[in-house]
Amino acid sequence: MATEQELSDFLKSVEKRAFKRSVYHVRNEDAALDIVQDSMMKLAEHYGDKPPSELPMLFQRILSNTTLDWFRRQKTRGAIFSNLSDFEASGDDGGSGGEFDLLESYLAADVSQRVESAEDTTRRAQILREIEAQLQELPARQREAFLLRYWEDLDVAETAAAMGCTQGSVKTHCFRAVQALSKALKARGIQA
Repeated sequence: MATEQELSDFLKSVEKRAFKRSVYHVRNEDAALDIVQDSMMKLAEHYGDKPPSELPMLFQRILSNTTLDWFRRQKTRGAIFSNLSDFEASGDDGGSGGEFDLLESYLAADVSQRVESAEDTTRRAQILREIEAQLQELPARQREAFLLRYWEDLDVAETAAAMGCTQGSVKTHCFRAVQALSKALKARGIQA
């Protein structure tokens, strides 16, 4: 049984990564924040009495389901409201307000420990923007599998449980995501 402090510590430890993952999925910072908060509330309300070792997988599954629910609501709203301005409002704010650069913020701690030239810094920023753009272009399931495996650092079994699919599907989605990213980046002159 997780104590209140253990649950609180767990939620603090996953909040930033969950937000970043959600921003990648829904492409809207406000919606991503709502999804993460809803997921945290659901975990605390329904599974706060579970052992601490079970919390990470439960949270990943809740986060995935909450994200899917958000997409379903958007689809329903799109079918109900046919006003063109409604569609522009939901798709126009892609969460790219220029302030939040996911990959740069992820590498910020590492970058502060080394000194590099302005040219290297600019080149790195361009490459990171290109990777982020290509990641956004992946199909939703490939992007989800890729982020869970390589961003959240889950193994294949954990990723399959979080996505609600087989381990073989996870491997297929990850393979296709890596192939697509590699091909797109090589076409732009970026070598791994």
